[in-house]
Amino acid sequence: MTLTESTPVDTAATDACASGPSGHPRPEGQDQYTISEVAAFTGLTAHTLRWYERIGLMPHVDRSHTGQRRFSNRDLDWLSLVAKLRLTGMPVADMIRYAELVRAGETTFAERRELLLHTRRDVLARIAELQDTVAVLDQKIGFYADASQASERC
Repeated sequence: MTLTESTPVDTAATDACASGPSGHPRPEGQDQYTISEVAAFTGLTAHTLRWYERIGLMPHVDRSHTGQRRFSNRDLDWLSLVAKLRLTGMPVADMIRYAELVRAGETTFAERRELLLHTRRDVLARIAELQDTVAVLDQKIGFYADASQASERC
């Protein structure tokens, strides 16, 4: 099996991590989106969506009888999760590994959890660094505010 192939897996049962069905543009059963529609909904380019599929980050995307990609609400949910993982700074290789684990089914829960725990630790460390940076900025802003007020009094 290649990275872009997948076996039919009920992702609701194997991965409840994808965003819920809130805010889908179309109801289940009527959820066939073109690549340009998905690009507009997600802010990703069609090139990026094709790349995600090619590298195995996206599960197999259904095709129309003419070969055009037809994305579903489940695909939109997956892309929402991928966007969150990108924001964490997770390397693409780890995102692909996570996608492979999801497709492999329930036996990979422990490995998926460990991957996400590692990412969470990295995010928390970055947040701490940013909080320290904000404290320094607040100190400097306060200094310049005080200096400005002092010079206005002279």
